[in-house]
Amino acid sequence: MKIEQAYTIVTSPGRNFVTLKIVTDQGEYGIGDATLNGREMAVVAYLEEHVIPTLIGRDPQRIEDIWHYLYRGAYWRRGPVTMSAIAAVDMALWDIKAKLAGMPLYQLLGGKSRDRVMVYGHATGRDIEACLEEVARHVDEGYKAVRVQAGVPGIASIYGVAKKDGEPYEPADSDLPAEHVWSTSKYLNHVPKLFAAVRERFGEDLHVLHDVHHRLTPIEAARLGKEVEPYHLFWLEDCVPAENQEAFGLIRQHTTTPLAVGEVFNSLYDAKALIENQWIDYIRATLTHAGGITHMRRIADLAGLYHVRTGFHGPTDLSPVCLGSAIHFDTWVPNFGIQEYMPHTSATDQVFPHDYRFEDGHFIVGETPGHGVDIDETLAKQYPYKRASLPVNRLEDGTLWHW
Repeated sequence: MKIEQAYTIVTSPGRNFVTLKIVTDQGEYGIGDATLNGREMAVVAYLEEHVIPTLIGRDPQRIEDIWHYLYRGAYWRRGPVTMSAIAAVDMALWDIKAKLAGMPLYQLLGGKSRDRVMVYGHATGRDIEACLEEVARHVDEGYKAVRVQAGVPGIASIYGVAKKDGEPYEPADSDLPAEHVWSTSKYLNHVPKLFAAVRERFGEDLHVLHDVHHRLTPIEAARLGKEVEPYHLFWLEDCVPAENQEAFGLIRQHTTTPLAVGEVFNSLYDAKALIENQWIDYIRATLTHAGGITHMRRIADLAGLYHVRTGFHGPTDLSPVCLGSAIHFDTWVPNFGIQEYMPHTSATDQVFPHDYRFEDGHFIVGETPGHGVDIDETLAKQYPYKRASLPVNRLEDGTLWHW
């Protein structure tokens, strides 16, 4: 069996998605997610100009060999563009491999470690009361875990909070990056009040999470972690930028609030010190951005040695191809923690038919051979690419926030 054809499909049924399709000379095919929010076309160019030409004629069943060929053979290793491209190839090849075996992907990985995958949803509100109403809606829909984000008095627009109450949160909301005003002091003073209100209304049984979006220094994050300890968060996410892994060591000295990080990680080396020093509790790297199933298995295996669990990033800017593959991975991986879930638009679900399902706060994996997600290429053409950018933050005096 040989790879006969490979090509990218760019579509925007609500968000921009990049899909790689690999077709064999025996007619079998697999698809992988290559979406890199805000840099989609950079990955398309990398795939089309540099990766796809090297794949033609190769045996698609040699997944490990192809992964190392693409990673080590390029000389310029790692980085989000390279690793997203490699991940798309890897995901598509695992899809083909599982189809050839006549198995759902989780069986090929080693079988089920659990029957269902707990997810968390997103509740946001312009103020605490509006946020509590969104938490209540998620609880009514069966969620056992909810990420809680609320507007801060004196800050007009906050990354992580929907612009209008009751609407889905959309981070990439403009052609070029919008500039938001940020106040660390106002934020730090407000967040403990939010979680006091959550616990007062919903009690202790609901798992609650919070995302800081990399906006604090280590000592500020340590303060926040300590002040929310009475409210027993499931995790505090991305409290500082993770380029300096040792920053989490300082935070860990001051708080027992569980820490999660990694959605912007591209490889094991981004997380190695964090895991080995047990500075974090959950690793958030994604299959799409961290080199696919092959590499994420290595990250998860290392994490498991140090009591670190998985908590995959799962926003709407990763396609159902990534989500479906992640659910198979979550079903298999021994040290699973939780899976993020932001529902895709109905148009997205139509473009990407899939067999996973949401049920009572959990995902149930499908039994279709492969990762269980396909793409309707004809329908995809109806949704052309449109550039969309994430915002940046400036302090109240105009300084670009740069930690």
